[in-house]
Amino acid sequence: MKLPGEDRTLSPYTGYTRDHWVAVADGLLTAAWHWATPGGARLDLPGPPSGSGVRSDGLEGFARTFLAAAFRVTGEDGKDPHGWLERYAGGLDAGTRTPGRDDAESWPVIGDHHVAGQPMVESASVALGLRLTRPWLWDNLAPAVQDRIEAWLRGALRHVPAPNNWYLFPFTVAGFLASVGRGETETARARDRALELLESWYRGDGWYADGDGRAFDHYNGWALHLYPVLDAHLAGEETRFGPRLREHLDSFGLWFGGDGAPLHFGRSLTYRFAAASAVGLGAVTGNTPLRPGVSRRLISGALRYFLDRGAVDEHGLLSLGWHGPHAHTVQYYSGPGSPYWASKAFVCLLAPPDHPLWTATEEPAPSETADAVLALPAPGLLLQSTRRDGVVRLHNHGSDHVRPHEAESAAEDNPHYGRFAYSTRTGPTARGNPADNHFAVVVAGVRSVRRRVHPLGVGQAGGWGWAASWHRPVFGRGPATVPGLRVESVTVVRGSDELRVHRVLGAPPGARVEQTGWATAPGESVLRPLSGWTGRDEVRAPHGTAFLPWVSLPRLTGDVHGTAVVVALAALGAEPRDPVASVTEEGAEIGWPDGFAVQIRFGPLRVRVDPVRSMPGG
Repeated sequence: MKLPGEDRTLSPYTGYTRDHWVAVADGLLTAAWHWATPGGARLDLPGPPSGSGVRSDGLEGFARTFLAAAFRVTGEDGKDPHGWLERYAGGLDAGTRTPGRDDAESWPVIGDHHVAGQPMVESASVALGLRLTRPWLWDNLAPAVQDRIEAWLRGALRHVPAPNNWYLFPFTVAGFLASVGRGETETARARDRALELLESWYRGDGWYADGDGRAFDHYNGWALHLYPVLDAHLAGEETRFGPRLREHLDSFGLWFGGDGAPLHFGRSLTYRFAAASAVGLGAVTGNTPLRPGVSRRLISGALRYFLDRGAVDEHGLLSLGWHGPHAHTVQYYSGPGSPYWASKAFVCLLAPPDHPLWTATEEPAPSETADAVLALPAPGLLLQSTRRDGVVRLHNHGSDHVRPHEAESAAEDNPHYGRFAYSTRTGPTARGNPADNHFAVVVAGVRSVRRRVHPLGVGQAGGWGWAASWHRPVFGRGPATVPGLRVESVTVVRGSDELRVHRVLGAPPGARVEQTGWATAPGESVLRPLSGWTGRDEVRAPHGTAFLPWVSLPRLTGDVHGTAVVVALAALGAEPRDPVASVTEEGAEIGWPDGFAVQIRFGPLRVRVDPVRSMPGG
């Protein structure tokens, strides 16, 4: 991939300009099209197939790269020096001639999400690409080809999406069809249903849940905001979705570290710099509180972060993983074409070269300006960043990936949601390895996992903040649960310090508790016992993380029976200060050497956290 020279005057933090974004788009497209079928209907990229099979994967490669091409050409007002749209026009023709046929070109038909659903995801990318490039592509297709494309797309309107952001795929298809004069009752129904559900998933503070449960992650930006906001922008309409994006971006800037990395949290992380798509969309549509120089710092920082760390392989393709290939980052539904949802980040190219997004001088990211603590009440998350190292930490007391109707099962333990903390510098350890940032109750030698998270509140004041939740420990062997066993948890952050306070209720005789810290190279994180712990050691995770091939975790252990409160102090990449804890069964008081102290009081399924002037007796 050939990139222009850096411009450290305009972009003192990344060196990247709009020309770099265009060059990356062209480079990714050139490499991907090397693997096109003869008719160009599928891009059969090399790699292990997804659960949907290679034909679906080939469509995925076509549709998701089409998004990048569409943003790139539309942002240049139709200029297409590489002839991308001609290639995609040929593929659209070939793929829709005989949908469902088992040959080299035909696209799979769209089915219900639990039968053959993946093509529904790709239909949204096809529809959005066509809507963006309509004057140069769609309007020049033969009527018969247009009819065949419409017939294939309508499969998304007639089948059942997954019960989450998938409802925005038929919404997007219907929006395109209406925009070209092919809308009617069926398209209106698909759009109304999606907006009805989207409204029910909105939790406030710019945050949507990804479905009826409490799944809060990067899908909030690259799906739940992107599709309705871009739809309204292309239609020239003012809707409630723009102000919600602005509210989301008011805090989302802190989701990126000083090195450009997005928080490594949630599923589908192989989409990488798609995490920055909401920032670019906000700049393009004007729905952002971020200054243009900050927005460019965030999007270009994320793009460069991955390019500098091997996300593009020797073939010029995006690999399945994080930096480079990493199997434990990848979900079962991901195939070789999946990483190209990163194409959503190229929405920033809809801003023309003279847009302030590209002409303003880069400014520092929020994580580079000062130490910060930010409580997000709607998703139940607490952010903590330190300017010294640019690391952002996310403390999770509100997001899980358990649908309301699902039972809690230890077999479904999800490292991307179940841990108490995530960061821009560390990733969760893999299943089968010791779990990082985890609190476990150990009964009869079996460690519990945290599945459904019940938030108890978050708050911030000045330079400190807190978040709390409770969960029911579940076990993978023997009885799934212990009657009456519950864990109430509080995280308090200040500077680089993280207080981790847990109250265990209903612990059976012989039970133990374990607390682990950050997954890093040896010596790069600290976990210090303050109260209730009797053992301390370090355990190894030889499968490593998305950041390191081999990691170790500090661990604390202790015995519990009935009700017990334990307190630990954690720190990532810094030596913590030396607070002192005083503990009862109802709570704890923790004081720092500089005189600052907090008081934590547990009640029946509630927690109160307050600052106090001094510690009793100290």
